[in-house]
Amino acid sequence: MSLSVPDLNLRIIAPVLIVAISALVVLLGELVTSSAQKRGLGYASLVGLLAAGGAAMGLWDAHAVAFREMVRADNFGVFLTLTILAGAVLCILLSFDFTRAHRIETGEYYALILFSVTGMLLMVTAADLIIIFLALELLSLPLYILAAFKREDERSLEAGLKYFLLGAFSSAFFLYGIALVYGATGTTNLARIAASAPSEMLLIGAGLLLVGFAFKVALVPFHWWTPDVYEGAPTTITAFMSVAVKAAAFGAFLRAFLVALPALAMDWRVVLAIIAVLTMTLGNVAALLQANIKRMLAYSSIAHAGYILIALVAMGGAGVSAALFYLLAYTLTNLGAFGAVIALGEGERERLNVSDYGGLARMQPLLAAMLTVFMLSLAGFPPFAGFVGKFLIFGAAVQNGWAWLAVVGVLNSLVSVYFYLRPVVAMYMSEPVEGWGAPRVAPLVALALVLALIGVIALGVFPAPAIALAAGGLGR
Repeated sequence: MSLSVPDLNLRIIAPVLIVAISALVVLLGELVTSSAQKRGLGYASLVGLLAAGGAAMGLWDAHAVAFREMVRADNFGVFLTLTILAGAVLCILLSFDFTRAHRIETGEYYALILFSVTGMLLMVTAADLIIIFLALELLSLPLYILAAFKREDERSLEAGLKYFLLGAFSSAFFLYGIALVYGATGTTNLARIAASAPSEMLLIGAGLLLVGFAFKVALVPFHWWTPDVYEGAPTTITAFMSVAVKAAAFGAFLRAFLVALPALAMDWRVVLAIIAVLTMTLGNVAALLQANIKRMLAYSSIAHAGYILIALVAMGGAGVSAALFYLLAYTLTNLGAFGAVIALGEGERERLNVSDYGGLARMQPLLAAMLTVFMLSLAGFPPFAGFVGKFLIFGAAVQNGWAWLAVVGVLNSLVSVYFYLRPVVAMYMSEPVEGWGAPRVAPLVALALVLALIGVIALGVFPAPAIALAAGGLGR
């Protein structure tokens, strides 16, 4: 019996390795640093993320596979890798002063974020269902802890417990789906699954995989955990979960269904179109009723998952590139919105009700203007990134014969304008709220907000370079 050595091309997984090693360094650093030196662990995390970004850019146009075709380096994966890393960098910039104010400044906090990012990066480069599952668990386990990181807050503990229980339940569905796909095709490799004959068992397996992905990206009816977890988790972690998890899960979702299951497209496209309509509609309608801004942004996140799902239904190069651009635009915009919420806090107090934003434009006009830009971008107003993202997704749907789905998306966008403008109206047209002073924005939080603002405006005014990069292609 001969043994074959797998092709160990470490260059392909260099970004994953760099982030994983950085997480271990930060975790060990926790043992030898005093409480006054924890901030240095955050800076070390930033260095690791930036180094991983440099390694990822070196993989552009690599188009290679390794580890017995379980991992693939292609422009699709590199684009999402850079998107996730950008979200993680902004999250850590927002975390320095937030963790100190909320008394959760520890090395474990940064290490857990890095471990979760490791799973996310592996997820968007995986070309095998087993690797996708392992990456999904590596992504999720640190987030269960981070959601409950404010151990003295009952809502945070509740958020962590709910996320853990429902996450474990969805993982079981996903693993059972992998088993059925393997039983139907004899393989878990995405390219080899595509070469197998369609069957009822394969279709059922695809349905179970859909359940697992739907939970992670908060699609209806697997979205119920989102508002409670987003509200209870520390705001920085809520911001991180709302963008990075969505980018990673949608990356694997797109790769699994477009690469492995195109033969079943006639079956799953109709199902996904219905789910997209339900997700957009429920997310936007429920957001109309929210007075808490974190719950409002949670339901907004659900609605945006529905918009991105339209790109998956559209399929084709236009659909894939539209989804990638939208994920990048949403990452910058939503992190900017949550960053503004964090910047407006006073110690452990946060402005969580929309009414708390009354008269803010008089006390902090620049911060109010930034939050306005982020809200307008989320609503899809030009000339911001959110408008271009929606234009690309709806255009891809029309181009591929799903015009009615694009019309539903446009109508939902009109509905969303109301709740996105509520804090804007409060800031500019209401009297200042008693009990709140003029907020003092920490320098690193201001840096994160400025970076997000530049990205949102640049992607809206000069979208062509990012669109060209997003059209790099999905490797098969």
